[in-house]
Amino acid sequence: MTPWERANLALNLLAVDPQNLGGLVVRARVGPARDALVKAVETLPMPSVRLHPSMTDQVLHGQIDLSATLSGGTLVQQRGLLDRPPSLFILPMAERVDPNMSAQLGQAMDAGRSHALVALDEGTDDTEALPAGLLDRTAFHVDLSMVALSDLAAVPLPDDLPSLRRAARRVTVSDAVLEDLVMLAVSLGISSLRAPSFALCAAQCHAALAERAKLATEDITAAVALVYAHRATQLPAPPEAEADTPEPPLEASSQQDQHDTPQTLPDDILLAAVTAVLPPDVLAGLGTHTTRNAKGTGSGAKRIGNRKGRPLPARQGAHASAARVDLIATLRAAVPWQTLRKRSQPDKTGPVFRPSDLRQMRFDSLSDRLLIFTVDASGSSAMSRLAEAKGAVELLLAQAYARRDHVALVSYRGTEAEVLLSPTRSLVQTKRQLAGLPGGGATPLATGLSAAMGLAQTATQKGLTPTIVLLADGRANIALDGASDRAQATTDAQSLATKIMDMRIAALVIDTTIRPEKTLRQLARCMDAKYIPLPRADAKRVSSAISAALTG
Repeated sequence: MTPWERANLALNLLAVDPQNLGGLVVRARVGPARDALVKAVETLPMPSVRLHPSMTDQVLHGQIDLSATLSGGTLVQQRGLLDRPPSLFILPMAERVDPNMSAQLGQAMDAGRSHALVALDEGTDDTEALPAGLLDRTAFHVDLSMVALSDLAAVPLPDDLPSLRRAARRVTVSDAVLEDLVMLAVSLGISSLRAPSFALCAAQCHAALAERAKLATEDITAAVALVYAHRATQLPAPPEAEADTPEPPLEASSQQDQHDTPQTLPDDILLAAVTAVLPPDVLAGLGTHTTRNAKGTGSGAKRIGNRKGRPLPARQGAHASAARVDLIATLRAAVPWQTLRKRSQPDKTGPVFRPSDLRQMRFDSLSDRLLIFTVDASGSSAMSRLAEAKGAVELLLAQAYARRDHVALVSYRGTEAEVLLSPTRSLVQTKRQLAGLPGGGATPLATGLSAAMGLAQTATQKGLTPTIVLLADGRANIALDGASDRAQATTDAQSLATKIMDMRIAALVIDTTIRPEKTLRQLARCMDAKYIPLPRADAKRVSSAISAALTG
């Protein structure tokens, strides 16, 4: 079955019972394949509503119509999108959905309002995906990324959907089938209890489409392929070899028709149905669980930040707070109580407010990225490395205004490290301070890492997201206490690298030696940093390597 045929089947099953199947996730960029499927989705016999990934609580749940209420003297409430009759929500750019909105959608789908969701996931890599809560509440997931224009065909939907829905609910299911669905989910590492329920519902809908009153093997294999494949986190362990025993011959009267309900499902058939729709690279990765520190290296991370993002829903706040008052939200909170308050205080003119009505403005906290260049300025090649760092800083700063990156420069030589450039986005200031940097002497690598780590800690407290970029040749010969001891210097550097990893500070290690150094590769491993060997690197190559590492 091709991806387009799989999407066609998923949409037909969803048309039969959209409320119990939850919805469909479509992984595809904007293009003919996605547009054709969305066009077919909009033909389903239920109201379709397009959402935006950053809708507020007021839009989703409704709010007071302030102008109508004040002009008419009676409370006028606007209805929210989630308060509509059973609807099919179409969510473009689903990978960017706001966490608060994701939670609200999940609660609405759990509340039995019979809403269904078609999420259009336009992510370009594995880091951009639909929130897990919404992914768990939708039965199907189809990937149209590799569907060509020649693969597209019409998507015919079944007629008389209410009759099919009633027929699907009358399809008989044996206890053995229920047990096999649950055991297969467990063997594939699926922990959600919604998955077996979705698989059972999908199998019943598949049987109803084929006008069967009992589940057949093809109904169950189609269901598990659509529901379990994208949820699988592991492959079952192969069974232990057993001694070959002759099987008794089957009587003709005991053989079942292929369309009858199987008493027990062959595990190998069900597993083959799931693995057949998994890409080869996914199969290679299943069962390999490696845990890494989750360290965001991108700008705009949501955390305690240094600048304000988009407005958030207002919240109740104290009068003595320094936050700005949201006048519109305050009025909306006070309006429903005006009739009662006027009765208790008839001498008052105008609206009557209480401290509990006060609402304060809130904004997203966005964190800019700080690139801390930590440069080895020791030895005979110090001047070339400094020149590379200077050029890379200037090239990256040219893009800082678009990416909101800040840069800083730490140089280490002799027995000490020095912050030559404090965090800045000013290109003029950077060029002025980069001119005439000193070089030569021993290599106190641990001291340089210590200075970079301290600068990263300070930046974190100010709401920035630091990333340490180390340019070095790995030949540390000065220990942290200033002693000339190569072995102790290497140990100190690896110890500080481990501390940087434990503090969840992102890092890159650029090896500028002619032949890549094992010590630097080991240092990058201790720091959980990406290792980039760049022998004879110039400023442009350094800048390109850093940009590729940060964005990739």
